[in-house]
Amino acid sequence: MTKTLDLITIGRSSVDLYGDQIGGRLEDMGSFSKYIGGSPTNIACGTARLGLKSAVITGVGDEHMGRFILEQLAREGVDTRGVKVDPDRLTALVILGIRDDERFPLIFYRENCADMGLTEGDIDEGFIAEARAVLATGTHLSHPQTEAAVIKALELARRHGAQTALDIDYRPNLWGVASHGEGESRFVESEAVTRKLQSTLHLFDLIVGTEEEFHIAGGSTDTLEALRAVRAVSDATLVCKRGAKGAVAFEGAIPASLDDGQTGPGFPIEVFNVLGAGDGFFSGLLRGWLTGQDWPTSLEFANACGAFAVSRHGCTPAYPSLTELDFFLGRGVVRPDLRNDAALEQVHWATNRGREHGGDWSEMRVFAFDHRLQLEEMEGASPAKIGAFKALCLRAALDVADGRAGYGILCDNRLGREALQAASGSGLWIGRPCEWPGSRPLALEPELGSDYGGLHEWAREDVVKVLCFCHPDDAPDLRAEQEATVKRLWEASRRNRLEFLLEIIPSKVGPVDDATTATLIRQFYEAGVFPDWWKLEPMKSRAAWASAIAAIEENDAHTRGIVVLGLDAPEAELGLSFETAAGFDLVKGFAVGRTIFGDVARAWMTGGMGDAAAVAEMARRYARLCEIWDRARAAAREAVA
Repeated sequence: MTKTLDLITIGRSSVDLYGDQIGGRLEDMGSFSKYIGGSPTNIACGTARLGLKSAVITGVGDEHMGRFILEQLAREGVDTRGVKVDPDRLTALVILGIRDDERFPLIFYRENCADMGLTEGDIDEGFIAEARAVLATGTHLSHPQTEAAVIKALELARRHGAQTALDIDYRPNLWGVASHGEGESRFVESEAVTRKLQSTLHLFDLIVGTEEEFHIAGGSTDTLEALRAVRAVSDATLVCKRGAKGAVAFEGAIPASLDDGQTGPGFPIEVFNVLGAGDGFFSGLLRGWLTGQDWPTSLEFANACGAFAVSRHGCTPAYPSLTELDFFLGRGVVRPDLRNDAALEQVHWATNRGREHGGDWSEMRVFAFDHRLQLEEMEGASPAKIGAFKALCLRAALDVADGRAGYGILCDNRLGREALQAASGSGLWIGRPCEWPGSRPLALEPELGSDYGGLHEWAREDVVKVLCFCHPDDAPDLRAEQEATVKRLWEASRRNRLEFLLEIIPSKVGPVDDATTATLIRQFYEAGVFPDWWKLEPMKSRAAWASAIAAIEENDAHTRGIVVLGLDAPEAELGLSFETAAGFDLVKGFAVGRTIFGDVARAWMTGGMGDAAAVAEMARRYARLCEIWDRARAAAREAVA
C-alpha cells in the first residue's frame, strides 16, 4: 500500500491552559492562554511544522474544547481521521504554570476523559497501513482498554512495514502512583509500571526518554543499569535525554559511560519552560530519523527543537517551522533567551501564523465597511442606523462568499459591533480598524486604552488594521510620532497573537511618484514594524508596484501580502488599477468599500431603499468587483504562462 503518511501518533490529547503570569503560584494565576496539548498531539503538530505528513489517533469530546482541538489540528496540517469524537466523555484538560526554571506546577483533569475512551475497535488497519512510522506514548499503556488499542496499532504497523517509536512520557499520577496534586512529579518507583512497560518494549524500533523515564522502564535508578535492562528486552535504538547535557543515542550494547553514546550539538539557551520540551525534542528527532539522517544530525535537530520549546510559553505554539529551524541552525544562538531574539521571533511568527489563524488567503476579496466618519456624515445617519446598515453589509458579503475561501470584510467595533461579532466563525477574513478616523498625527480608537490593553479582548481571528496618513516629506517629528504609535500597536498585536495590517495613503498628504510608497514601506521596516499585511492605494504604473514590492521583499520574505484599497474610485477606474496590480503575486486582492456601499448607504439612511434591496445591490456590486479582480488575475497569469 502507498505510504501517504510519515507518522501516526497515538495517545493523549488535551486543552492546555497555561498561566500567563510567570514566577507565581498556580493558585495565584489570574489569566491563562489556551493551547492544544498531550504528548502525541504535540508531536504530531511539531512534526507537521517540520514538513512531515503527520496524523494522530486520540479522542476528544463532542463539545467546544473537542472542536477546538480538531480545528487546531487541521490548521497545523495534521490528519484528523484518527480522532474519535466521543459523545459520552469530555475532552481532557490540563492547567499549567511556570513558577521558576525548576518548578512547573500542573493539574491533569483526565477522569474518564475522551482520549482514554480509545478501544481496539478505533484502530483501523487501512489507516495504520498508510504510515511509515507509528509512535505511542506511555500513558496509554496504563489502562487495559487503551493499552489494547496501542498494542493493536503497533502490531499492525509492524505487519505493514512501518517503524515504531515509544515516548516513555512517564507521568506517575496518570499511572495512579502519585496524587492529583503531584502532576509535576516525573518519577515515582513502581514495579508494576516497570513490568507493564517492559512487556511492550520489544515492539519498538526507537525508544526515547529522560534518565528518570529510563529508570522506570528499566527498573533501576542507576541510568546505565536501567538502559541495559531495557536493552535486554528490546533491540530498539535508545535515546536518553539528559537535560542541559543534551541527549545520547545507543544503537547497540550500552557502553560504560553515557558520554560514549552518539551525540549531537547542543545549544546554550535560557530555560524558561520545560513543559512540552520533550515533545519538541522528539519532533526534531523524528524529522531526522524519518528523513534518513544519521543520529548526530537527528539529535542536532532534536536539541534545537527542544531549545525552542524551553525558551517559549506553551508547548505546540513554541515549536519551529522547518524554515525557522534551518534559519536557527544556519545562524546560531544570538541571545540565550530565544523568545526575545527579534529576528528569530519574526521568522517564528511569520512561518507559523497560518497554523494559528488558518484560512486560505492566497486570494483576498475584501468588502471594507469599517468606515465611520463617512457614514456619520450622511444624511439620516445615527449610531444605531449605522450599526444596522453594517449588519446588512455583512449579509451581502456572506451572500457573495457563499462559504468559499478568499473572501473577507473590514468592520469596526465602535459602530459595527453587531456585524463584527456575527462575522466571527463565518470563515471570512476579518480586519478591524484601530485608527481614529482622519487623524494626523495618528490617533487610535479610545477602546484600545492608553496602553493598548483593549487588544486583549479581541477575537483571535481579528486582524488589527491601522491607517496612517503619511508621506516621505513629513517633518521628522511627525514621522517619529506616527512611527512610534504604529510600532507600539504592532508590538501589542504580537503580544496578543493578532495579525497586523498597515494601510498607508500618501496621496492624501502630498504628491506621489513611483518611489513614494516604496520609501514609506522602507521607513516602517526601519522603525521595526513588520506587518503581516499591507494595504496600499492603487498605483497606476508597474514601476510603482515593482518598487513597493521590492521594498517589502527585501525586508520580509514571509509577509502575507498586499491588498489594494479603493479610495471611492468608480468601478471602471478600479478595474484598470486591478489590471496593473494583479500582475504581481504579492498582491493578493482588494479591500474596497464605498464603491460598493456608498450610494446604497445614502439611499438607505434616508429611507429610499429597504433592507433586502440594499443587501442585493451591495452583493451585486461586490460580486462584480470580485469578477473584475478574478479576470485581471487570470489574464495576468495567462500572460506569463
